[in-house]
Amino acid sequence: MSHLTRRQFTRIAALTPFALGAMLNRSRADIGKVGGGRHELTILYTNDFHSAFEPIPAYWLPGSPRLGGAAHLAALVERERAAAGTCFLLDSGDMFTGTMSHLTHGEALMEMMSLMRYDALGAGNHEFDYGWQVFDHAIARVPFPILCCNVRYKGTRIRFTRPYTIIERNGTRVGIIGVMGTNAARYTIMPSKVAELEFTDPVEETRACVAELRDTVDVLIVLGHQGLPGAMQTDAENDPEVQRPLDEDLHFCGAVPGINLYIAAHSHHGIEQAIVHPDTGTLITQTYGYGTRLGRVRLKVNDRRVVAHDIELLKVWSDELPAHAAVAARVAHYRQVIAPQIGPPLGRCTTRLIRKYNRESSLGGMITDVMRARTGAEVAVTNAGGLRADLPEGAIDRGHILDAFPFLNDTTTVELAGADLRGVLEQGLSLKAGLCQVSGLRATYDLRRPLGSRLVSCEVGGQPLADTRLYRVATNSFLSEGGDSYLSFKKGRVVARDKQLSEVLTDYVGAVKTIEPPAMGRLVPA
Repeated sequence: MSHLTRRQFTRIAALTPFALGAMLNRSRADIGKVGGGRHELTILYTNDFHSAFEPIPAYWLPGSPRLGGAAHLAALVERERAAAGTCFLLDSGDMFTGTMSHLTHGEALMEMMSLMRYDALGAGNHEFDYGWQVFDHAIARVPFPILCCNVRYKGTRIRFTRPYTIIERNGTRVGIIGVMGTNAARYTIMPSKVAELEFTDPVEETRACVAELRDTVDVLIVLGHQGLPGAMQTDAENDPEVQRPLDEDLHFCGAVPGINLYIAAHSHHGIEQAIVHPDTGTLITQTYGYGTRLGRVRLKVNDRRVVAHDIELLKVWSDELPAHAAVAARVAHYRQVIAPQIGPPLGRCTTRLIRKYNRESSLGGMITDVMRARTGAEVAVTNAGGLRADLPEGAIDRGHILDAFPFLNDTTTVELAGADLRGVLEQGLSLKAGLCQVSGLRATYDLRRPLGSRLVSCEVGGQPLADTRLYRVATNSFLSEGGDSYLSFKKGRVVARDKQLSEVLTDYVGAVKTIEPPAMGRLVPA
């Protein structure tokens, strides 16, 4: 356990007997039965906020009204909290990413959550974007618990976070468990960022927590971060084609009885009307993410059973809701803090460069062209999930670039056999993490074909892709480590590393000044 810091040992030693019991999986018989009776309560919830401090134009709605923004979300929370009797505010993870998060290592997000008086946060995969040590520091700085029952220090039984918390308000005891799904932990966290941690079985760990809590609380809630990643597309909530399935969430809720409410995250699959699991009766819900909705669940509970519920995703109408003064002031403060790091405009876009999760996009084509030119590679590939914001028409500064490419991923050149490049393209064509974005090749594909055989044809430099030939492929370090299930990249050999993707694009915009939309037709449906 030499990798544990002195502060981490101090934290472990200072745990209360109750918390230590939870960490060691003490049986529920040691705690005793409490709670029960009749209760009415309101749960307010968010998920996948992704540092969306500013409202976004909902250009898919008439008149392009603005939705979201931290200060307007906070105002809606206060309005709903005041109207409720017994109320709790929860989040299911992925607060981090985005310019302000990147430049403050998540501090701005944690400050916002503290001001809004969140009761708990379930850890998401993006909370580990800056490395587990940075997240550990953030955990120690906030007044609310950050929860994940199935992440431990590698080679030990010591938990990285608290597995659960119990909050009692107005005589109602609520147990809250955080859990990270297998796919989210294995494929959407860069392995080098969590090398000292391990993610254990989510079902087994949650069952143990439910066994400890079920007879000690009136309502049991799980904050689950599982399934396939959400579609990185600004108008995703208006595009049924990119809505992600909930298979992993549904399996989990069927495998872990005793949960009253499951608040999902990661897939950004907005659930307007609660799903009631047919086997366990667990209520399942989720927002579309980015703070454009505030989830509200009203529960009536009798002897630990939900006897009535009402769930609604409340739109955060930014133009109608007054800004929460304290949150707006704190956001303004952090804007000033990061302003020197953003600097003046670097150049301009002649048109908006947009993201499309399941198709090639102008933003994806532009960044892969830049990667290929920078590295001298024959081909460039990046993941659709790595494109986090459109680049707007007009002036572009470093803040816009960090919003679009917020991750600490280096530009990496991999020597890859043609057969393995084919495997990379087939992973993109599975659409499990969106369609890969490419430069330097032209391919046709057929999504009606079985997985693994959807690539119909492919040319690199005008010549058919040769399985035995070695190609120089530019990508990002997340993919080169097998992220988003691009496991074929791990069969290649890393031959060069360059700056982070955001820095490469910053250099490019500063040099050319004017960004034109790229030529399309690289990945073409057959």
